[in-house]
Amino acid sequence: MLGLHVMKSNDSVIIKWQLSKVEIPTSDILDVSLDETYGGVEKEAIRIGTPYGTTDRVVIRTKTKTFILYTSNPTSIKREILS
Repeated sequence: MLGLHVMKSNDSVIIKWQLSKVEIPTSDILDVSLDETYGGVEKEAIRIGTPYGTTDRVVIRTKTKTFILYTSNPTSIKREILS
C-alpha cells in the first residue's frame, strides 16, 4: 500500500495509509477544504501521508480533531469525502 486511500463506507470515512487505518464518522465532519500552507495552520492536527513539497493537502475538520491528508490527488479525495 503505497498511497493514501480514502473511501466512504456506511456512515464513516475510512482513511488508509501504510499500516494505519482511521475511521471518521460522517456526522462528526464539519468541513473539508484544501490547504495552501505546507504544514497546516493547526499545530495539533493529525497528519496522514507523505509531506513532499509538491504534495497537496486536504484538511478534514471534525468536532474534536483536525486531519491533514498529504496527497497528489486532492480533488478526488475531497469529492469522495463529500459524496
